[in-house]
Amino acid sequence: MRAITYDQYGETDVLKLTEQSVPKVGPGEVLVRVRSAGVNPVDWKIMQGHLDPLLHTWFPVTPGWDVAGVAEQVGLDTPEFTEGDEVIGYARRDMVHDGTFAEFACVPVRALAKKPAALDWNQAAGLPLAGLTAYQTHTRLGLREGETVLIHNGAGGLGVHAVQIARSLGARVIATASEKNHDWLRGFGAEPVTYGEGLTERVKELAPSGADVVADFIGGVVDITQAVLKSDGRHATIIDPAVKEIGGSHFWVRPSSEDLQVLARMADAGQLTVPVAHTFPLERAAEAFELSQTGHVNGKLTLEVS
Repeated sequence: MRAITYDQYGETDVLKLTEQSVPKVGPGEVLVRVRSAGVNPVDWKIMQGHLDPLLHTWFPVTPGWDVAGVAEQVGLDTPEFTEGDEVIGYARRDMVHDGTFAEFACVPVRALAKKPAALDWNQAAGLPLAGLTAYQTHTRLGLREGETVLIHNGAGGLGVHAVQIARSLGARVIATASEKNHDWLRGFGAEPVTYGEGLTERVKELAPSGADVVADFIGGVVDITQAVLKSDGRHATIIDPAVKEIGGSHFWVRPSSEDLQVLARMADAGQLTVPVAHTFPLERAAEAFELSQTGHVNGKLTLEVS
C-alpha cells in the first residue's frame, strides 16, 4: 500500500511516499480503507521529535491520527462493525508507528465510530482529534447550559469545534480571534473579541461578572484567563501543564468511541460542522505540514487518500 513515512526525526524533507505492507488486523481492531486523513499540529510535532520524551516511537513512522474511511476487514471479537461500514476514528495507538497517512490503517474499536452522514469524507476526517479535544475539555470542566465560556483561539481548527460544541451545550461563547475572523465566528454563534493588548478589558465589557469557564487552545494567556475568570470558575489548557499549580486543568485528548458517537450525532443534527480550509493529495503531505506550521489556518487540513 502507499503510505507517507519517515525514518528519522526532522523537518518535512524526511517525509517520503513509500510502499508498506498492509497492517495485520488483531482482535478488537478494524482495518480501514482510508478515504481521507486529518492533519493536526501534533503530527508534525511528533515528526520533529518534540514528543519523544512522551511517546514510544518505532521507525519507520507513518504519521496521522485522524481517519475517515470504510471498514475493509474486522478482527476477532469485533461485533460493533462489519465490512463496508463508513467510519471515523482518532487512531492514536500506544506506539507511534502505523498512522493514517496511508491507504489502509488498523484502528482499535475503542477509537472508532460510525461516520456522520452529514459530513463528507474530508470533513469527517477533520472531526475526531479536534472534536474530541473540544468536547472532552468542555465536559471535563462541567460546562453547563447558561454559563459563559471564553475560548482562546476560537478561529483555529480546534477552536471552531469548541465554539460549536459549547453552543450545542447551551453555553454563551466568547472567542478570541483576529478582526478578519470575527464575522466567520459569529456565524458559529460566538461573540468574537480581538486578541492582543487590551483583551482583558474587552472580555470584561462583554462579561462584567466574569467567565464561568475558560478553555485555552493557544497558550501564553494564563494572566488573561485569571483576570477574566470568576472566583469559582474553571479553566483548562491543552498547552501548559503548569496551570495545575494555579487550580487549572491540563488535558490530553483520549480516544473514545462513545464521545465520537456523540459528536457524530451533533453533526447529523446540524449542531456541528467541520470547516475544511484545504485538502491535499496524499503525496503532498509535506505541503500540508508546512501550511499547518504557519499557524494561520481557519479550519482543518486533510489528505485525500482514495
